[in-house]
Amino acid sequence: MDSIHDIPEVRGLDARTQLIRIPDQQDVPLTPRVRQIIDTAEFRRLSQISQLGLVSLVYPAAHHSRFEHCLGVYRMTLLYLKQLAHNPRFTAVIASHEAELLIVAALLHDLGHWPFCHAIEDMNLPGVPEHELFANSFILEGEIADSLRDQWQIHPREVVSLLSEEPRDIKSGVLHSILSGPIDVDKMDYLVRDSLHAGVPYGRNFDQQRLIGSLCLNEAGNGLAISDKGRTAAEMMVFARYVMFSEVYWHHAVRAATAMLQRAFFLLHDQLDLDPLFRKTESRMIAELRQIAQDGPAAELLDGLFGPVRRLYKRLAQFSFFEQREWYEQLARRPFPWLVRCSEVFADRISRQLGRRVAPSEVLFDAPPTKLEVQFQVDIHFPKEPCYRPLGDVSPVVSTLARKQFDDYVKRVRIFVHPRLADDLRTVANVPAALAETLREL
Repeated sequence: MDSIHDIPEVRGLDARTQLIRIPDQQDVPLTPRVRQIIDTAEFRRLSQISQLGLVSLVYPAAHHSRFEHCLGVYRMTLLYLKQLAHNPRFTAVIASHEAELLIVAALLHDLGHWPFCHAIEDMNLPGVPEHELFANSFILEGEIADSLRDQWQIHPREVVSLLSEEPRDIKSGVLHSILSGPIDVDKMDYLVRDSLHAGVPYGRNFDQQRLIGSLCLNEAGNGLAISDKGRTAAEMMVFARYVMFSEVYWHHAVRAATAMLQRAFFLLHDQLDLDPLFRKTESRMIAELRQIAQDGPAAELLDGLFGPVRRLYKRLAQFSFFEQREWYEQLARRPFPWLVRCSEVFADRISRQLGRRVAPSEVLFDAPPTKLEVQFQVDIHFPKEPCYRPLGDVSPVVSTLARKQFDDYVKRVRIFVHPRLADDLRTVANVPAALAETLREL
């Protein structure tokens, strides 16, 4: 192929043949070699893993799959390439082979996800792999590996390297920034898609077309930037991400469900064979967890999430960077086993106050994980001056969100308790005293 525009998948954007449609009225071109990949058992598995997992317990229409999201990211990558193919600095670095490598990496970027992946990864428990590395066995052998070699002339290790390793040179830096950077194809799809399915407007309130139309390379030539024409769209994307975390991903009831799943997984962790468990679809993984839980403390937690009646734990207290900051800073980004120990000691303290036993699994401490979110730092190109400036330097909207720790403003520390305890604890217990005693002991 002589140019990026000659790549069959990029041509397919305008050919209007061999399409599959995904929400919201998006046509995704399917060439025979793309269809061969998405029809494999490894890729089809993603159709039975929900993109947002437990979010559907709060936003009931958010049942879209990682399969749909991967198709959306693949389509977004084609749109990026179509635009950037007009940029001489980009085409001087990225030829057709690298562009095709980017296409298959985008298609396969979530292949290693297992059900409730992020919630489980955040616990940082022994034996739990990073999902990027877990994907390697799916990519390096079997039907997908054969398709990459035979249909794409791409070695599977090239895909693994792009998805799970740090950039080694300018080419890999550019490709990596498109897949995982401030304005990457992943965020561009999931913000809009998650917002659409959750039934909220927050993730759709930015101009995608304007942002794509302003794509260029940064001054060093090793990553994406945007021209000044896309500045407002970028500002709105930053704010969209902030509000989606605040109102959807870290909604207090979503976090209650997440804390319940995490505690159940923690209680069962030593009994689980993780590699085969993580290869299962969502329904089969849930069934196995519930079977292993039997009548133990994890069983009631899992039943509240996946049983016939939805029963989420209730919020007893919450702390943030700007509300009771001293307790927030003592609890945020602590190891998960320490948080479990904290909840056990707290349960003992409130048991004494109530005059009856509160089981350790009836109290859950939920806090921002040790791993921080990627910060939004992108350069803006002003061609008339000419110069590049960080978006945070030229945008009053973005300056706080781009420079200060994003997590501190959207991720709160919360204490959740079993619904049967909530009313008594709010009216009888001295929660601040119990928490102070707990933290002194630990």
